[in-house]
This record gives sequence, structure tokens and C-alpha cells, in this order.
Amino acid sequence: MPVALSRRRFITFVATAAGLPLLLKAGGARARLVRWEGTALGGPASIQLYHTDETVAQQAISAALAELRRLEAIFSVYRADSAISQLNRQGQLDHAPADLITMLERALSLAKISDGVYDPTVQPLWNLYFTHFAAANPDPAGPSAHALDTALALVDWRSVEVDRTSKRIAFARPGMGLTLNSGAQGYITDKVADVLRAHGFDRMLVDMGEPRALSAKPDGSAWRIGIANPADRNQTVVSLDVVDKCISTSGGYGTILDQAGRFTHIFDTRTGGTAPAMFSVSVVADSGIAADGLSTTMLMAPADKRQAILKAGGGEQAIFVTPQGVVATVKA
Repeated sequence: MPVALSRRRFITFVATAAGLPLLLKAGGARARLVRWEGTALGGPASIQLYHTDETVAQQAISAALAELRRLEAIFSVYRADSAISQLNRQGQLDHAPADLITMLERALSLAKISDGVYDPTVQPLWNLYFTHFAAANPDPAGPSAHALDTALALVDWRSVEVDRTSKRIAFARPGMGLTLNSGAQGYITDKVADVLRAHGFDRMLVDMGEPRALSAKPDGSAWRIGIANPADRNQTVVSLDVVDKCISTSGGYGTILDQAGRFTHIFDTRTGGTAPAMFSVSVVADSGIAADGLSTTMLMAPADKRQAILKAGGGEQAIFVTPQGVVATVKA
């Protein structure tokens, strides 16, 4: 059986603001840290708010969680009734939700920018690997070359038709499948932050799979996010002071498909192979939708293409980490 490790079990971010004491606001009123923890798209998620009235903060969090549930009903590949699951079953979706179209347009744009290094139609590869390693006594070398070729023939971002006017999404070939997991978490983070901001909050740290800091903390200091060693999540390799930014991390360690740890959930769309387990990339951008997806892309992009992809995709910097430490930082 495959070793399916939760992506967030090896989360590479540590929000060191958690657990801070009460902080003074203007006029002497005390702003209390109010924290929610739960799950989003199957992984751990959290919200940190500061307010003088915890009841007000909890009401805002309740509204944010309603938005989270709405978006999970669109993007979750783990729910049979989600919009994306219906699309994958039927090969087309009429009356597609606006959020799905927006996120898919972003994904297809990133696929074009990266010349297909990022491709949201990799679901057939995921299905192949998962089925292979879930079988009794699977070949430890992975799926056969023929099976990989068959799956790869269904991976092609250019074969996705999106019509915003008619609200229709369709695949050009039967058997294709879509996943937006490497973008939807950032998108959901942005949307949840928008709800909280509409309730009057402007100082918060929202993590729906990708942490996004809104403004500074009440004392004026930045939120500090630690990027961990992929091989030891308790070891922080570098810390970043973040204000009005999102940080997204991708790494093969997120889901290990086989007992030996050779095959991971991030696929090379050129070969059908997978990303190394103990290697990660963190991308800093102004929003979750910009950062998420880019981190997966940068993980697989050729070194000489990284800066151009980062800049075109709206990222600010990318930090590459191995078990030996930071090996490279690329700035747009």
C-alpha cells in the first residue's frame, strides 16, 4: 500500500506569532489573539485574528468558514459532489461556478507561461500512480512505460476548453482529468481573507494551506514565517518577515506514494516521473493565487527558466531548500 502522508503533516511554515501575549492598541485597548484551527481541502488550516472583542472575531471566523465550505464544494477532488469531480467524471461541465473558471484560467495561464511544466490536467498520472501502489504487491519500480505513456497522452493543458460567457468547461479527449490542488489552496486563502477584511479585520494571518499575512501585527511588527528543512520540519532553515504577502511551499514530501519514498505527488509532465521527496520551493507573492501554483511550477522548472517564470507568474522570490539547507534564492 502507498504511504500517503498529509501535505500539512510536513508543513514547512511556522507562524511564530502564535501564542503571543495580549498586545496594546491605540488608546490602550487590548487586542486579543483569536485563533481557529481546522482543515481545508483535506489539510490543516488556521486563522489568526486580533480584536478587543472575541465575540466579534468569532462571528467573522464563522463567516470565513462558510466561505471555505462553499469553495470546498467547488474545488475538492475528494468530494464526489464537487464541481471539479463532476467535470472529471463527465468530461464537461455546464453552468460552471465562476470561482472554478477563474482558478482554471489562472492555471492555464501558468501552464502557458511555463510551457507546460505546470499542467492542471495531471490527474490521470495521479490516478495511475495511486492505483498502481494501492494494488497488492505493486512493482516497486512504478507503473510500466506503456501505462505511463497512456496516462501522459491525456495530460495536455491545451486540450481544456473554457468559455466564461457560456460558463462551460470541457475536455477535448475522453479520460482527461483536472486537479487544481496546487492553486486552489492559495485562492481559498485569498477569498477567506477577503471575507475577514469585509468584517473589518486588517491584521491577520490566514492559512488555508498557504499562509497569507494581512497588514502587520497590532504592535506594528511583521509576521514571521519560518521555512523548514524538508527532512526535519522542526529545523527552520530561514525566516521571513512578512507584511501583506503570501508564501506558498511545494515539496515532494507532501505525499509519498510508495514505501521506499521514491515516488511523490508532484509530477514531471514531460516524463511522467515525480519530484524528489526531500526538496522544496517556497514562493513569496502579493496573493495566494499568485504564490500557489508558482511554487509547484518552480519545483519542476529548469534552472535557466526559473526567473522568467517567476516574474511572468507574479512572484517576487523563490527559495529552494534541500535537507542540506537553502541552495538557491531566485528573485523576479
